[in-house]
Amino acid sequence: MVSQSPATGPRRGSRNGNRAEPKPIGAARLEELALAYVARFATSRAKLTAYLARKLRERGWDGDGEPPVAALVERFVAAGYVDDAAFARAKSGSLLRRGYGARRVTQALGAAGIDEDIRAEVRAGEGALRRAALALARKRGFGPFGRSAGERDPARREKQIAAMLRAGHALDSARELVDAATIEAAEEWAALEDE
Repeated sequence: MVSQSPATGPRRGSRNGNRAEPKPIGAARLEELALAYVARFATSRAKLTAYLARKLRERGWDGDGEPPVAALVERFVAAGYVDDAAFARAKSGSLLRRGYGARRVTQALGAAGIDEDIRAEVRAGEGALRRAALALARKRGFGPFGRSAGERDPARREKQIAAMLRAGHALDSARELVDAATIEAAEEWAALEDE
C-alpha cells in the first residue's frame, strides 16, 4: 500500500501500521538470535536472558510448550560464549578508565545481573579508584586541572565535588583531588598503591 506524505510525496510501508506482523520465533531462530547477540556484544547471563525474553515478547513463540530460554542460556554458559566473571572484569575496567567510582561500577554490574560474589571479586582496590578519580578530574577539568594557580572558588569546588560523588567516588577522594594544590600533587596522590 502506498501512503501519501504531504512533505515528500508517496511512501511505501510507513510506520503507521502498514508493516506486516513479524513471524513468531521458533527454536532454531531463537538459537540464531542468541548466537548473533553473544557474537556481537559482551554480555552476561542475565542480559542474554532479558534480550531473548524481549524478542519473544515482541514476536511470540512458535514452538511446543515454553520457550527454552534458560536451557539455551545455560548451554551458552557451558560453551564459554557467556562468562559473567569476564564480563564483570571488562565492564569494571572500562568504567574505571572512564573515571567512574566504585559505587557506579557496582550499580552497573548489578544492573547487568552480575551476582554479588562476582562483583566482590572484581571490586577495584584503592589505587585503581584513585586513578579513576584522577581520570575524571583530568577529563572534566576539576581541581588543579581546571583552575589557574592560586584561584579558589568555593561554589565551583562544591559543584566539582558533587559531580565526583555522582560519578561514584568517595567523599574523601573527591575532596582530596579537588583540593590538590597542583597537578603533580594530584598525580602523586593517585599513584599511591593500595593500602
